[in-house]
Amino acid sequence: MPMLEGSCHCGAIRYEIAGDPINHMLCHCSDCRRASGAPVVGWLMVDDKALTIEGEPSIYASSESGRRHFCVQCGTGLFYSNAEMLLGLVDVQSATLDEPENILPEAHIQVADRIAWMNDVQKLPEHQRYPEPE
Repeated sequence: MPMLEGSCHCGAIRYEIAGDPINHMLCHCSDCRRASGAPVVGWLMVDDKALTIEGEPSIYASSESGRRHFCVQCGTGLFYSNAEMLLGLVDVQSATLDEPENILPEAHIQVADRIAWMNDVQKLPEHQRYPEPE
């Protein structure tokens, strides 16, 4: 697999992932929702030795052993690490990849916390761009 690359919104932090990801999951847990402000967060799990970071992310201790890494300039969430549960691994927020459409998600996780209306979002009307106000 070719090198995967990504960045935060402002570009102050760039990263590369060498080798194949371990998995790609869509997380519905309340911690991910609150940290991201989104109803679901895509996570690409990789070996921590495969991840090279340019720039210095800030780190927030979101739980006893969980660490959320983000850009202090633009606020983009980038990585999650947990020395107890994910030793030697790091999760990368997959929507921050330069080409996120190239890595298909494999499963939804933490669906016990899923927002109920997420079950039917595929039924909502779609617009190519922001619709005109009525």
